[in-house]
Amino acid sequence: MPVVVSEATAVTDELVDAFARLVPQLSKSSPPPSVAELAEMVEAPGTFVLVARDGDTIVGSLTLIVFRIPTGVRAWIEDVVVDESARGKGVGGALNRHALALARDHGCKTVDLTSRPSREAANRLYQRLGFVARDTNVYRYELA
Repeated sequence: MPVVVSEATAVTDELVDAFARLVPQLSKSSPPPSVAELAEMVEAPGTFVLVARDGDTIVGSLTLIVFRIPTGVRAWIEDVVVDESARGKGVGGALNRHALALARDHGCKTVDLTSRPSREAANRLYQRLGFVARDTNVYRYELA
């Protein structure tokens, strides 16, 4: 059965459980989102929480943010994670292709993302999908 990607439109026990399982595989320092935080994400205009299912099980997620700036409508992909049990099965590709189509449908001119160099498989995937490394610096300012 092929992987099916859809947008999460409501916070369900299944969604909460999936994020509780997936987020620790993405980040050791960030806890999974609470029910309220998931609701904020799912309900936010311009935020699309995508989930990938293999059969009845959520095996991956991706968050797409679409926003307008003075130079056009842009999109950003964040927090792509595929369950360890489903890696190498096309889940990441399916999530990203769905996000790119959604961004295109919303009139976006570009879609950006970042990926740590140590995530070699993810970086190869992004390049296969047509993402090109930019000659820019990424800066972060810690507010907390």
